[in-house]
Amino acid sequence: MFILKRQDVEISSIQHPKKDQQVPILHYQGQTFRLISVFKGGQEEDARALWRELTDNRGKACVLLEEPERFSVWGKVRLDQLGIDQPANDTGDHNKNGVFVQASILLLQAVHMDIEDFLGTKQAVLFEKDIAEAMRQQEFPETASIEAVKYWVATNPLEAPKLPPWKENHVSSFLQELHKIGKTYFGNANFARQVADKLQDMPEGERSLFISWLNQSSLSKLWL
Repeated sequence: MFILKRQDVEISSIQHPKKDQQVPILHYQGQTFRLISVFKGGQEEDARALWRELTDNRGKACVLLEEPERFSVWGKVRLDQLGIDQPANDTGDHNKNGVFVQASILLLQAVHMDIEDFLGTKQAVLFEKDIAEAMRQQEFPETASIEAVKYWVATNPLEAPKLPPWKENHVSSFLQELHKIGKTYFGNANFARQVADKLQDMPEGERSLFISWLNQSSLSKLWL
């Protein structure tokens, strides 16, 4: 439908009324579009292929947004289809952080599961201890203990009544430590590829928000 540049559009966040979730929304000439997928700068052909598939083959109204270091595909939507009425303040850090914490815990569980499957239960237990020690050294709130790590390895963060009160800097530090520790167990960094596949249980908007944040941070070199 459209190929646009960043200066052509406005992007904001919408607070979902029923979920602790920020929904990225693109505004263009009175129309609204919801984020479908994000691609790194070197994946232009992949981005264009998805855009053409949706527009030409499926008849969807979509935007391909070209930015200096990434491409993103957005699908047209009415806000009332989302059950959303009011735009949220873009500084909804609490909600955004909650999404990042959920994604981080899901990645922790994925790495733990791979270690248990490929290296055995004893190695998985040692991994839990290493994660707990790393968080203890960095004084992570409410998670700097082996009991907390065992809890989050076994608890679905998307359904948990309460998440750790991490800020964005905690999330960044945790993902760095998770990658470093995981690499020592597997001997390489292949376990960290295909992050989106490990986050399939997350709602699309939340998953896209997290991956978009990863894409724009130095963590993309580790996890994407």
